[in-house]
Amino acid sequence: MGGPSALPLLLLLASCGAPGGANLSQDGYWQEQDLELGTLAPLGEAISSTVWSSPDMLAGQDSQPWTSDETVVAGGTVVLKCQVKDHEDSSLQWSNPAQQTLYFGEKRALRDNRIQLVRSTPHELSISISNVALADEGEYTCSIFTMPVRTAKSLVTVLGIPQKPIISGYKSSLREKETTTLNCQSSGSKPAAQLTWRKGDQELHGEPTRVQEDPNGKTFTVSSSVTFQVSRDDDGADIVCSVNHESLKGADRSASQRIEVLYTPTAKIRPDPPHPREGQKLLLHCEGRGNPVPQQYLWEKEGSVPPLKMTQESALIFPFLNKSDSGTYGCTATSNMGSYKAYYTLNVNDPSPVPSSSSTYHAIIGGIVAFIVFLLLILLIFLGHYLIRHKGTYLTHEAKGSDDAPDADTAIIHAEGGQSGGDDKKEYFI
Repeated sequence: MGGPSALPLLLLLASCGAPGGANLSQDGYWQEQDLELGTLAPLGEAISSTVWSSPDMLAGQDSQPWTSDETVVAGGTVVLKCQVKDHEDSSLQWSNPAQQTLYFGEKRALRDNRIQLVRSTPHELSISISNVALADEGEYTCSIFTMPVRTAKSLVTVLGIPQKPIISGYKSSLREKETTTLNCQSSGSKPAAQLTWRKGDQELHGEPTRVQEDPNGKTFTVSSSVTFQVSRDDDGADIVCSVNHESLKGADRSASQRIEVLYTPTAKIRPDPPHPREGQKLLLHCEGRGNPVPQQYLWEKEGSVPPLKMTQESALIFPFLNKSDSGTYGCTATSNMGSYKAYYTLNVNDPSPVPSSSSTYHAIIGGIVAFIVFLLLILLIFLGHYLIRHKGTYLTHEAKGSDDAPDADTAIIHAEGGQSGGDDKKEYFI
């Protein structure tokens, strides 16, 4: 009789000692929250569960706290926020992955100045962790001390920032059409970063990124290599290795290697002036390009056995062109990488019939002088006309000023006739 009477007591003790205060069903099984409703787990499996529920808890989900998972870059700050709808006059608590209490309500429990209280109310407990390290990664627990105790988990993921990559494998200089291999490596990323290559704006297809775990067991070292053939256009080009990682948030983290390519020279001949004429001075410039640049220039004329000139200067000078200077000229540009010969056909034209710049200048000056003379003539004509008109006016006023002159505006001249019986009068109006 003792065994059956002790069974309820054992079941009660088991109920009080179970995590979260879970209850036994009538069939003797623990019920887990993460199982489908109506699914029962045996006693041995139920004791190892972390989140428990009972029919009473399912009916009171308002007392269940909730959180969210957070991702933070190493060295940054993360905020952990725990909320509950019905606190049942209990306080919220945050614990770290080592189950050390960080805050109980508004009371600090762990002496770590990086951890600060953000907000504490009966319905919310928020804390912040600054200068986050890789060791801070893990599962944080928010608890509310109701009957039974309810918890919620927040997984904090810490991203390791990759270091600036390092490029190796470059020699001092490369020859044209030579094949080279460059290596790139970056450490400290979590999760493992990806490496990409480019030459200027052109993408280079390197080998897949290789991943190796760092000694700390948390971060990774990634590496990649690229092989390509160089051309003369690659001389002075930058080969860039870039790191792609979510912790960088689009920021550029790359390394570059400028390459030097040695190649044979090229040359072309440029005349100055472009259209030479007899009697002019002419310079033929042999413009050489290469790496290294040409150090020697050899001038020749077809049909002329000895070379015209061998010098380090690239110009051939004709002080005074003659018809006999016409012909085909060759310039051989030579460097340590080889030589290149350019050609130019010189045709000496007759002296230019086009007015020189000095005669054009004189013509412009003559035109300006002619225009000024024309303006002066017009001015003299108007001045003469003006003086003639004003001279007549001056004579009229002089006549008015004499004593014998009549007062009227018109001078009347009287003449008397000799006939009897009266005087004949003739009037002349001037």
